[in-house]
Amino acid sequence: MTDSDLDRIYTTLCQTITAEGEAQAPLYLARLALLCMIELDDAQRASSLIEAARLPSSGTMTAITTTAA
Repeated sequence: MTDSDLDRIYTTLCQTITAEGEAQAPLYLARLALLCMIELDDAQRASSLIEAARLPSSGTMTAITTTAA
């Protein structure tokens, strides 16, 4: 995925979350996460991504790495 692709998809995600509304956003994101995990089809990778996405508690950010398919 190119930087342009990532930017386009992220923008679409943000617009969709906004359209769903604040009350429905958590449900939408949970459904999206489940669909992504099913598509990923790799429990270990999914677990690693869940951990990498944790919000920082001590002011440090976990690096997000991607792998080419």
